[in-house]
Amino acid sequence: MYRVYELCPERLLSPYKTFECGQCFRWNPDGSGGYTGAASGRAARVFALGGTARVECEEADIGFWRDYLDMGTDYDAARESVMRGEYLTDCARTGEGIRILRQDKWEALCSFIISQCNNIPRIKSIVEKLCELFGEPFETPWGLRYAFPPAERVALLEEPELAPLHAGYRAPYIINAARAVASGDMDLDAAAGMDADAARAYLKTLSGVGDKVANCAVLFGLHRLDAFPIDVWIKRALREHMPPDFDPKTLGEYAGLAQQYMFFAERAVSAVNTRKSV
Repeated sequence: MYRVYELCPERLLSPYKTFECGQCFRWNPDGSGGYTGAASGRAARVFALGGTARVECEEADIGFWRDYLDMGTDYDAARESVMRGEYLTDCARTGEGIRILRQDKWEALCSFIISQCNNIPRIKSIVEKLCELFGEPFETPWGLRYAFPPAERVALLEEPELAPLHAGYRAPYIINAARAVASGDMDLDAAAGMDADAARAYLKTLSGVGDKVANCAVLFGLHRLDAFPIDVWIKRALREHMPPDFDPKTLGEYAGLAQQYMFFAERAVSAVNTRKSV
């Protein structure tokens, strides 16, 4: 049975900001301010009502979703810790309500391999096609959903079988990563116990995994909140707002949260400027 559960004040969990900040690719707006999504073969709807963030899910899964939405972290303290200077303070205020999801390690790694040199709508399309073709289907109140295929399933595929995804040069990287994870050559559980630098170096031993993909997998899959991925948005932010010798490590254990605040703020400013120019 699906029920609605209260989580926290909306200011500490904004569905829009959390699911639109580039960290996940299987959550979509439902047309009424909420987001529906799937993770680990489960489905939920996250929304806000009366200033409170809520989740609608199977009764048996509420513990999973509380963990997935990182309800055990003090986001007031985390946000305050990265408010260093005017720019980062403004970003933290703009991004208040973003939470770093506790995503499945393999799903995050695979999704960010797909993400390289790609835009969010296309990443989401490729990820969803991968799930539809090779994941297990399950019924939900919001229609049929598909689980993300485990590494063991993807490891059995040959490159031509990924052609319907239109993943391009990423296809062999997906299969190679799946085979490494399935065989134990790439131990993601062990990686989660490493510090961020060691985990990043370990993930980079995979073909097609460079700094950006590794950092994203470390932050969003291994939940190392001190990881700081740098993409085109963050490069521009660093160039325009931070000193040349800025070291993300100075932001401490929540550097990755600061990165999400910056990413969200930069895209928000770009959207406003685009509307003004039309």
